[in-house]
Amino acid sequence: MVNAAGKFGPYNQPGPAPTTPITGVGHARVLPLGGQSGSDLVRSRIALRVRLRSVRPGDRLPDAGVLAEELGIGEITVRRALEGMCQDGLLDRRRGRAGGTFVAQGWDTVVALMYDAEEAASLDAFHLLLECGLVAHGSGEVPEERLDGLRTLVEEMELADDPARMAELETRFHLDLAEALGGAGIREFAADLLGRLCLLLPAPQPEVVQAQNRCHIELLTELARGATDPAVQAVKAHQSSWRR
Repeated sequence: MVNAAGKFGPYNQPGPAPTTPITGVGHARVLPLGGQSGSDLVRSRIALRVRLRSVRPGDRLPDAGVLAEELGIGEITVRRALEGMCQDGLLDRRRGRAGGTFVAQGWDTVVALMYDAEEAASLDAFHLLLECGLVAHGSGEVPEERLDGLRTLVEEMELADDPARMAELETRFHLDLAEALGGAGIREFAADLLGRLCLLLPAPQPEVVQAQNRCHIELLTELARGATDPAVQAVKAHQSSWRR
């Protein structure tokens, strides 16, 4: 279980949360294909950190004990997960005074080799289900101020030209959308999904992010109007854009 504080990374910012729970989602940590073990959770959250650029290739990760506390799992589990990521080529282990565990310089290359279309499609379909449910639940009831931060991300994506920055903003949008519509617990759930996808799919190309951002704009417009069906259609259009 992830600790209630949700301290792992910059995507767990405090913010307003609806008081009405989302039926069938709640705090259950149940993901398709058998869910996540503690080791899977470490891998997915580190992958999410890399996508969000809070750590970059060559950066040193926090010590295993720190990660264990942040994630609310055992330190031995974290150490085993880090060792497995080193064996996969995602991380580097260095000894000595300046040693530790570092994000591998070849992170993107290794992730590209781990591409799994079938599992990615399954997780993406589950994420679609989550977002459609959140939009249907929250449409017409989302205060304007909850959408302001999402609009800012959309504007930043419109201006961005760096592929890594665009991929970062795209991921932040979906984390913030989950929190705006479902609260901090649902943000954690979305982080589980998105982190796993970061290990199964390479970062989207700029033209894909641009197409997705047009869907973001439409979604926010329809949410502000309280138009449920068009908002859900915008979510579905977004998912189909990365497959083109």
